[in-house]
This record gives sequence, C-alpha cells and structure tokens, in this order.
Amino acid sequence: MGIRSFLSRVKRKLTGRSAVVVHNKSDETKIDSKELRSIVMDQILSDYVISKTASKNTSDSKNSSNRYILKRGIDKIEFNNSFFKVEGYAYFETESEISDDLIRKNLIIINNETRQEYIVPLINKKSSDSDSWIKYKGSINFSSFHEGKPIDIGSYEMLIEVTQYLKSAEGWVTKRDTVGKVKNATSDIIVSTKMYSFSARSNKKYSLTVVHSYAGSSITILSKKLSDIDPLEYSTEEINVDSFFARVMKRYMFSFFYKYYHLHPINKKKISFLSDSRIDISGNFEYIYRKLLEKNLDFDVRFYLKSSIKEKKTFTEIRLLAKAIATSKYIIIDDFYPMIYPLKIREKAELIQVWHAVGAFKTFGYSRVGMPGGPRPDSVNHKNYTRALVSSHNIADKYAEGFGISINNILPIGIPRTDLFFNKNEQAIVIDKVYNELPFLKDKKVILFAPTFRGNGQQSAFYPYEMIDFKKIYQEFADKGYIFLLKIHPFVQNEPNIPYKYADFFYDVSSYREINDLLLVTDILITDYSSVCFEYALLKKQMIFFSPDLAEYMSSRNFYYDYLDFIPGSFATNTNELISQIKDQKIDIKRIDDFVHFFFDDLDGKSSERFVEYLANDFYKEINQEEVFDSRYTADGKFIPQWGESTKQKKKSREEVEENN
Repeated sequence: MGIRSFLSRVKRKLTGRSAVVVHNKSDETKIDSKELRSIVMDQILSDYVISKTASKNTSDSKNSSNRYILKRGIDKIEFNNSFFKVEGYAYFETESEISDDLIRKNLIIINNETRQEYIVPLINKKSSDSDSWIKYKGSINFSSFHEGKPIDIGSYEMLIEVTQYLKSAEGWVTKRDTVGKVKNATSDIIVSTKMYSFSARSNKKYSLTVVHSYAGSSITILSKKLSDIDPLEYSTEEINVDSFFARVMKRYMFSFFYKYYHLHPINKKKISFLSDSRIDISGNFEYIYRKLLEKNLDFDVRFYLKSSIKEKKTFTEIRLLAKAIATSKYIIIDDFYPMIYPLKIREKAELIQVWHAVGAFKTFGYSRVGMPGGPRPDSVNHKNYTRALVSSHNIADKYAEGFGISINNILPIGIPRTDLFFNKNEQAIVIDKVYNELPFLKDKKVILFAPTFRGNGQQSAFYPYEMIDFKKIYQEFADKGYIFLLKIHPFVQNEPNIPYKYADFFYDVSSYREINDLLLVTDILITDYSSVCFEYALLKKQMIFFSPDLAEYMSSRNFYYDYLDFIPGSFATNTNELISQIKDQKIDIKRIDDFVHFFFDDLDGKSSERFVEYLANDFYKEINQEEVFDSRYTADGKFIPQWGESTKQKKKSREEVEENN
C-alpha cells in the first residue's frame, strides 16, 4: 500500500471514535482513534495493517506487553501421520518465580485467508533445571481437527500465545509470536501425510503438509483436497453395486414376490440362513449348522449369503429370497439385514437374530435414538424379530431396547460360536489350522490389535491410526520375541499405513475371517470398544483397552455400563502407556471371573445344542401359556371386553378355557 493511500485511510479513521484492530506478525491490539494520532508515523514505517472492527478496547495490554520479550522455542516435534506432538518453552522473563497457575499457553492456528482462529490449549511443564513452569507440551490431531473432521483445505499459520501474570505490569500480559526455533535443527522441517474423511456418500482424501521454517522460526500448515468420491459409485470392494433405478425395481419385485408366496404354505421343516456380511458358513451359522447335521434332524436347510449389503442381488436371487422368507418356518440372520425389516413375518414363522457379537458393551440400535448416527424412533429396523439370542439374562433388557422388541422375545441361552472356548479338542485343531495358514506366528508372543470402527456405520467407518505410534512399538518389542497382528473391523475403509521396514513385526490379518480362531493363539489382546473382549475373557489372558479418544467416543456413541468400571483389563490413553502395560503383563483374574459370570449364564459349551433343541421343539410352544389361556383374560383372571360389545352373552371363565384345552 502506498503512503498516500495509507494516509487517506488514516485521515478517515481520525474523524471519529470508531475502534480499529492493529495486527502485526506477533500480536493483535485494539486501540482507538485518539491514541492512533501519536503513532501515525510509526505506523507508516511499520508493517501494521489497519482494519475496522465492531469492538473496542484500550491499549493498556499493548503498551504493557511491548515492554516484555516473549522467550520461546521448541525442544521436540513429533509426527505420527497427521498426529502432531510438540514440546517447548514459552514465557516472559520476570524476577519472580513462574508458577503453574500464573502462566497459560496456547497454540493459535489461523487460517490465512479467512483469519478464523482455532485455539489449542497446552499443558504446562516444569523446567528440568528450575522450578519454573516455563515449558509446555501439547498435541493436535489434524485428521479430527474440527468437529471430528480433518482441518479444512487452506493455508494456516501456527503461533504461540502466552498469558502470564507479571507483578511489574500489575496484571496479566498476553502476547503472540511465532513458535520459535527447533532445538538442534539446522534446516527447515517438512512433513507430509494423508488425511481421510468418510461418510455414506462422500469419501474424501487430503494431503497435509506441515513446514517449520528454520529462518523464520514459524510453522505453516497446508491442507489440500486430493479426491472426493461417492463410495456407492466407486467401491473399493470387488462387488457389483446396483443403480438407483435397479434398487427401486428390486424392492418392488421383492415385496411383490413376498406377498405372492404367502399363498404357499409354510414349510415347518425349512430353515433359511440369511446374511449380507459373509459368503461362507462361518461364525454362529457354522456352529448351528454343524449341530443340525450332528443330530441328523429332518430339516431342509438353505443359505442366502452375500459379502456386503452393497453387493447386488440378481432378479432371480430376489425372487428366491422372497420365497425363502415367505415359506420358511425359521429365518435366521446374524447381522443387520435391511431387506427383511419392512416385512411382516408370517404368524407361524420365526425371524431369529443370532447376532454376531457377544455381551453388551457400546450402545446399538434404538439405544442410540437421538445420538449421531442413531436410528429414527419410527424406523422399522430390527423390530420384527420374533427371537434374539443373548449370552446372559443380565443383558436381555439391553438387547430388547437395542432391537426395539419385547424382552419376552430375548432368549438368554448363549451364543453358538462361543462353544469353541469350552472344547479343548476343537481348540487344538483350530490352533494347528491357524499356524498352518500363518506360520510366522510360531514360537512368537502374539499381540493382537483388534479395535472397532469409528463412524456411524458401514458406509462411513474408519479407524484413526494416527492415535497409535507403530514406530515406538516396533522399537520396543520387535527384537524381544513379539509379533503384532492387526485385525481391523471389516467396515473400516482406510488401511493402516505401516512402513515396509517394519514388515517382519506388523502383520495385517484383517482378511482372516474368524477372530475367535486368532484369539486362541493370542497372548495379549489390545482393543478399545469392541465386543471381542467378551470371548477373550473366557481364555483369561491379558487385555489392554487402548482408548485415546474415549471422551469423544462416549459423546457420540456411549456405553451400557461405565467404561472404566466395566473393562476387564488395563486402560491406556497413549502409546507410552500402552508400551508400559504390555511390559507389565498384569492380569486381574478375579475381575475377569466376575466379568465372565455376569455376561455368561452358561459356561458349558452347549449354546448350539440348546438353540437346535429349541428349533426341533418349535420353541416348546406346546407348553406356552399364551396358547393355554384365552388371550381375552389378564394373568390374574380379569376379563378384557371388546369395544362396545354386549355383556348379555355369557363369557367363558378361566376354568372353562383350561377345561376345553
């Protein structure tokens, strides 16, 4: 800006009492127009920029802070993908001792275009060579920078802000400046990585570049969008996805055929297994099917399996599926199955949810109404189950609430696939199979990392790998006989970014279908909010719950029980704590026993057998009290009249009903 133009702007400001904001590279101070007269010439010779603002303040802090020099510098900068950690020092020199409650430090992230500011509070630390709280430490996860999403695209500057109480100033002094030089650095520090954002209709990828300028002692952040795709159009899975028109047509055809096959009688010996998350007979399906074969029961068993809810079904498959649901006595599902929920299940048929998880940990289904990603209260999902299996009567109410069904429809007879943990012979066979398929596990102490996903569901699932420092874990355990397996939830769309030089220690076994098989060869389980802890507790081995984002997860998902009282293992919030607990190898057997006896009613390995007996005996309906007594009477014998019906007709008493039956 030229001097004439600048003086013209200053003249306009001097005609009134409007407040102005004065910015420079190190601080921002508000002054009024009268005080501006005394520093006009200084303004001309400086790099100050004047802009109008709606607020007004005095220049006391300006005059005060300019008398003090902000000492600052960085001792250490660490990057783990998009997770930034910094340690340094920042303070105003003073003759008095600097105490923790008299100094505050923040990182200020400013968008260079919009000038929007983000404040990142820092933690005070004591200096190693004095009692003063001049040092600090802090961290930023740029992948979940604002409202759980990556930092917006743009260019940013990072400043250090210090607010300190100084006796000589008779109050608090605040000043901002660049972050300072990095200890032992001799050139610029440049780090680049990727960030991701997932939702049902938009998967975004960003580049993140952080530069510390050695000459300017400053940090610049650059965020750019690399891609933005619709996951339904560009699926990374090798599956065929229907167009919108095809989906509408198939829904119409499915509904038509389902009603048409109502004209056919229900086959009392027909069992149909349905899943949109597996293509093989595994999990609960495997144990139920094996028990059906073992007992040689005269059932007609059919399977209708797809790898994903996104995988298309042909028109022929749509018709066969509608026929199966309409004519089967038992329809068994193990996960979310959206096609079946709008249907009214026939009166003499059973829709049975055997669920893929054990116990009750994080909230699901209608327990999440009103929460991010939770269902609408008027949703039809899950509500047509006639039966649902659980492992304990203690959690029957949780599943009834989650599925939106009556607690009378919950069967606490155990989860079929947990039978494995009570059969030593079968365990030996499974262990041999695992070692044959994964020979690198032999003679190693196995750490299994099995976290659940973040996000609202299958379309938006991800895991924030930047929360765990794989490099540190490698340095601590790679040469001590350990091996580290990653079993990532199948919904998760982003993959772990582990350097090839660690390939002899970290192994991604996410494609291995059955996690229960892996648990048998695992020495230490690291999880977070996953239900895998229930099965692993049956083995009574060490568990570590690694949950750096616990507060954020609780606010968006929450749990049925208090998290820290619930977990049957130790708790870690960062990689250093995780490493310490792996070394500690502590197992609280009593806590695990209490946990197991609460979440499992029957520790006998006969869950599959109990379930098949229920199928063979039509859930013992011959002794069901609902069929013995007239439904027009209450449990204590009181008659329930129909709307406006005449009372002249003699009503049957309870005794008469019992006699007729």
